[in-house]
Amino acid sequence: MSAAVEIEVDDRTLSISNPDKVYFSKRGETKLDLVRYYQAVAEPLLGVIGGRPLLLERYPDGASGKSWFQKRVPKSAPEWLQTVEVTTPNGTTSDALVAHDLAHILWAVNQGCLGFHVWPNHVPDLKIADELRIDLDPSPGIGFDDLRRAAVLTRDLLSELGIDCRIKTSGSRGLHIYAALEPRWDGYQVRAAAVALARELERRHPEEITAQWWKEERGSRVFVDFNQNAPHKTVFGAWSVRPKVGGQVSTPITWAELDTVVPDELTLATVPARLAELGDPWADRTPQSIEPLLAMSERDMADGLMDAPWPPQYPKMPNEPPRVQPSRAKKGD
Repeated sequence: MSAAVEIEVDDRTLSISNPDKVYFSKRGETKLDLVRYYQAVAEPLLGVIGGRPLLLERYPDGASGKSWFQKRVPKSAPEWLQTVEVTTPNGTTSDALVAHDLAHILWAVNQGCLGFHVWPNHVPDLKIADELRIDLDPSPGIGFDDLRRAAVLTRDLLSELGIDCRIKTSGSRGLHIYAALEPRWDGYQVRAAAVALARELERRHPEEITAQWWKEERGSRVFVDFNQNAPHKTVFGAWSVRPKVGGQVSTPITWAELDTVVPDELTLATVPARLAELGDPWADRTPQSIEPLLAMSERDMADGLMDAPWPPQYPKMPNEPPRVQPSRAKKGD
């Protein structure tokens, strides 16, 4: 193994062990290459995830190796590391890493973290969710052009409601649309807004977009995954490198780029130069109101709609329909 490399960051000296260990086998980028990548994108990265709790996805042997999600910062962590107590849907608590500064990010990289899954809350008030996160999920038979179309339709509806939103690649097969929010609503309210948005998109574009939670009901349509906004849910972070052999990055892009972007070409090898040339497309985000979406939600409830299904790890919620797959429910009739 190669000798450790010392990095000066945020008035601290971090020791990066095994810097030449290959993390991304497609081009051979190493742990140190990943450190250099995060140094290059530190400003926009921290502008989006700074001050938020993180769920760490660890791959100590690189993207081709074994992995696990680490909810708790180990007790062996340095004393300066900032953490916060978070709660999972079943009520379990743990100490999560806070994206306080770049030193915290690079500490995690040195632990083999190849994925930052980010909470929609800022420390210290974890009850307030200050981002609406729309995950456009491709069903079988859906191509990237279909996702592009669904993204534009989502943007147009939000624009009609006076809500500014931005887009990023997921680093995998999907697209993510984000709106920064005024710090006024908790995760239950933000999820209700996301459900209302998904349902309205399905009403307007039933052949292209679905709000159906059960896969058997989606057909060949783009699913608007409203449950990514459920309290305690994390989403893969903007500017974060995916644990894929090609080192793909979940990259903020402009709406004008959507028609031509090739997500697999946005990697830790290409994104720093792109950022230096084009700047941060999310730099001028301002907090938005979800009142129009909450009004839609209230209208849907008044019209007799129940809440949308919640993920299985969540307790049964008020006004939630039976949590059973529709085909199984029919068999039981």
